[in-house]
Amino acid sequence: MSLVSTSWLEKNLDRVKILDSTWHMPNTNRNAFKEYRKEHIKNSIFFDIDEFSNKETDLPHMLPSEERWSEIVSNLGISNKDRVIIYDNSDVISSCRCWYTFIFFGHKPNLVSILNGGLSKWNKEKRETTNETSINTKKSYKAKKISNLVKSKNEIDENILNKKYKVIDARNKRRFLGLEKEPRANLRSGSIENSYCLPFTELINLEEKTFLEKNIIKQKFEKIGIKNENNVVFSCGSGITAAVLGLAYSIINDKYLPIIYDGSWAEYGRLK
Repeated sequence: MSLVSTSWLEKNLDRVKILDSTWHMPNTNRNAFKEYRKEHIKNSIFFDIDEFSNKETDLPHMLPSEERWSEIVSNLGISNKDRVIIYDNSDVISSCRCWYTFIFFGHKPNLVSILNGGLSKWNKEKRETTNETSINTKKSYKAKKISNLVKSKNEIDENILNKKYKVIDARNKRRFLGLEKEPRANLRSGSIENSYCLPFTELINLEEKTFLEKNIIKQKFEKIGIKNENNVVFSCGSGITAAVLGLAYSIINDKYLPIIYDGSWAEYGRLK
């Protein structure tokens, strides 16, 4: 169950661990943590995508080590057996990046879900929020990464020749085609050779920030030639919206675990 509804969460607030993983693009001038302190769903804990990333690289929000992830999640008061619900209040549906990271580090997929519509839908339905910060009781969490759920640049380059899997890019078509300048400095425009484009916004009801119906998502993937296959890798600008595609694909293919090119275009598009 990749998604849960606002009504389901409201009934289960005290039975699950809730994370607010809001993250905004740098050019939006929004501060996710300040927004969390002002208003969030009861019992939710702020998950800082940038802070909880690999600090030993200059690439944005790359996956941390197993040891670091174990420490992060333990400090959040989450155990391996906990049911985790993740939401955000972001235009890029950043909760999916957090969802992917939990799965990558071995959390059972049936124990981690996204709140469909996030805080935006929750507020539109006038459900209760608070500005009180939850107090975490440290738990003992043990991460065990699933290494084949992430791809490196070398693997992406090798795949251009051997074509073992299909690479799907979540950026908009103008960026994919190299017709629009990249928002990050020192990156060329364009896309990975032989990759496909499926902008993540095409899978979202943008007004409600909810995922489209299963049959429509299926049609979107089929339109670019993806039909119930498991050798699919998702990419984007920096690994955030790639996870949105990963979650959408898990809705129509329950045997699929999300595979992300973590460096994405932030790494691949670097100017030499």
